[in-house]
Amino acid sequence: MNPQAVEFTHPVLNEQVSAIGGHYVFTREVRTVFAGLEVLYYTGYFVLDRSCCGVGGCAYALVAGFVQDWHCGSAADGRPVSRVRPVTDSKWQASITAGIKKADPMIQVSFLPAETG
Repeated sequence: MNPQAVEFTHPVLNEQVSAIGGHYVFTREVRTVFAGLEVLYYTGYFVLDRSCCGVGGCAYALVAGFVQDWHCGSAADGRPVSRVRPVTDSKWQASITAGIKKADPMIQVSFLPAETG
């Protein structure tokens, strides 16, 4: 399956976002090349500190996808929008995950779903 490109609104870096069980923060935007294709991903962390089940946290990377059109628009709040093609192929996901984990072995890697931006 080769998903269509989607509009992806770039998150604000280093801004705490509250969630029901805690909060999360995107700390870094990364554009890198894997096998000749440019990939956009974000690193960050989340903290669970409002849960009845205890506290915890995790460092993570969220892979937005393959960059198709960089900063091609703006969201209503002024954040940049790019067109990305989500990574849905398991072999590509494994390769990208390995590359990210090589730089940071403790990070959890997730991929943007094909139907959302």
